Amino acid sequence: MIELAMEAALEAGRFLKMSVGKVKSVERKQGQETNLVTEIDKMAEERIIRKIKKRYANHDFLGEESGSAQSQSEYKWIIDPLDGTTNFTHGLPIFCVSIGLEIKGELALGVVYDPNSEEMFTAQRGKGAFLNNRKITVSRTSKLIESLVVTGFPYDVRQKADELVRHFNNFLKEAQAVRRLGSAALDLCYVAAGRFDGFWEVSLNPWDMAAGVLIVEEAGGRVTDLRGFPSTIYKQQMLATNGLVHEQMVEVLKK
Repeated sequence: MIELAMEAALEAGRFLKMSVGKVKSVERKQGQETNLVTEIDKMAEERIIRKIKKRYANHDFLGEESGSAQSQSEYKWIIDPLDGTTNFTHGLPIFCVSIGLEIKGELALGVVYDPNSEEMFTAQRGKGAFLNNRKITVSRTSKLIESLVVTGFPYDVRQKADELVRHFNNFLKEAQAVRRLGSAALDLCYVAAGRFDGFWEVSLNPWDMAAGVLIVEEAGGRVTDLRGFPSTIYKQQMLATNGLVHEQMVEVLKK
C-alpha cells in the first residue's frame, strides 16, 4: 500500500509541476473568498483515486475536492491532491500532494510528495519516517528561543485575524524566528525532518493533516491540540513539535 501511495503521489505531483502556469479557471469555494480550487486540483485528485481504485475498489475515500465516498470498508484514503493551491496559482513552488490511509480509524501510512524539490516524505505506523528512503528524525532543539517555528493562516483568516496575529506576534517575541509557507502538509514534514522545530495552525481539514501527522509522529515528534491535549485529524487545530519545545509552545499559545 505504501508503494501504491508513493506511485500515486509521484504521478499527481508530476502532473502538478507540468501544469504550473496553465490554469484555465480558478473557482472560490462557497463562502470562502480566499479558498481557491482549480481544474488542476480536481484532475490530480481524480488521477490519485483512479489509481488506488484499480487495486482496492472497495476502499473508502475522503478527498478535498471530491468529498467523502463511504462504504463499510475498514480502509479510508485521505487525499489532498494539491496542498498549497494559492502558491500554485501564483507560480510559487511551495505545494505538494498528500495521501494518508486510515485502517480501522487509525492512521497507518502517510505520503507527501513535493514535485518541485522532488522530495518524497513517507511513514508507516511503527516503521519510522523517511525522506527519499532515508530515515529522518525531528530536531533536538530544546529551547523555544533557539527554535524556528512555522504556522499557517486559514481561509477564514479575516474572521479570526486578531487571534491569529496575536499568536504570531507572541511567537515573534519568544522564538528565534517564525515562518509562513502556505502548505500545512509540508510544514508538518519539515518538522519531521528537523527543519522546523514546531508548527501550529487552526481551521485545518483532515486532508491537510493525515499524512503529515503520522510522518511527524514516526520521526519522533509530538502532535496535540493547541492546549497540549490529545487530538485527531478531525479536530481542526494542531500543534506539532519535536517534543522538546512542545510545552513551551503550549504556554505561548495560552497567552
